[in-house]
Amino acid sequence: MLLLNPGPVTLSERVRKSLLQTDLCHREPEFFDLQDEARKRLVAAYELDPAVWSAVLMTGSGTAAVESMIAGLVPEGGRLLVVENGVYGDRIAQIAKQYGIDHEVVKYEWMQAPDIDAIIALLDTKEFTNVAIIHHETTTGRLNAIDQLSRACGERGVGLLLDAVSSFGAEAIDFDGGGIAAIAATANKCLHGVPGAAFVIARRDALAQAASRNYYLGIARLAKLQDARNTPFTPSVHAYYALVEALREFEEEGGWRARHRRYAKLAEQVRAGLASLGIESALPPEESSVVLRAYRLPQGVTYETLHDALKAKGFVIYAGQGGLSKELFRISTMGALDANDMDRLISSFVELLR
Repeated sequence: MLLLNPGPVTLSERVRKSLLQTDLCHREPEFFDLQDEARKRLVAAYELDPAVWSAVLMTGSGTAAVESMIAGLVPEGGRLLVVENGVYGDRIAQIAKQYGIDHEVVKYEWMQAPDIDAIIALLDTKEFTNVAIIHHETTTGRLNAIDQLSRACGERGVGLLLDAVSSFGAEAIDFDGGGIAAIAATANKCLHGVPGAAFVIARRDALAQAASRNYYLGIARLAKLQDARNTPFTPSVHAYYALVEALREFEEEGGWRARHRRYAKLAEQVRAGLASLGIESALPPEESSVVLRAYRLPQGVTYETLHDALKAKGFVIYAGQGGLSKELFRISTMGALDANDMDRLISSFVELLR
């Protein structure tokens, strides 16, 4: 079964076999070697300076990393501006509300791009310590334009908190050209690991000012102990095995730039194939991520019918979210997939529509 949903992904045999390594106690030096390698490779994935940036590992899904980032890196007494144009922007707003963080939400329709000029104007009229935005909003497959906003945040001393859960490892992220204070991401999307290992990559100066609002996901404690080759709790050891093996494979294959090219080629193959069958993209390619694209359901075909027919052929696709569930379906090209797989997918659509 090939997974075309936005994580978890179809694993390479190499990563899958890494899960069969020896059982390992998380208080032994062998585990801390594994943890150190994961952290080092995550920082190196975007060629970051380890004196400036730190990768903080945690056990959980991508949302755990986002929650840790928001709850920890909006300082005590800080104020957060949340940019929302999909499910995941709304999730950040809910996290801020849950922790009692003073925040304001600027909302856009789910099919709409954020108005970056208007957001920057808001930064000039109101006091904010941080801005949170989704990089790849998988609700629609939109890749939000962040560079202009990041530069504006940097110029104003506002820390940008980026949900890069489904973009890290495949999309360009300008860590040093603007105001990014931290990004949150996970092992089981563009890095091709397994669920259970998530991480925040943060500026060390932002970590030094972290708030202490949460316990298990407290980012300051996690960072401090990991720097000392320690851990506060029992991590998902085997997920760390898989993350390290996936990062080794990631580097050997050419890093995020090579992964971007690979995804882009597969995504365009799917887009062109579906377009030839009259199935329209929800967004134009230039506004979309290479990781996932959303498509309009064929006339007279429900998502349930499409999903079940494709699953019978060995493919798992994903529904639209919320009010878009009756209009859209989504296809991701992450994971151990190739052009032959996409050819078979398009052939399956041909048979279904026939």
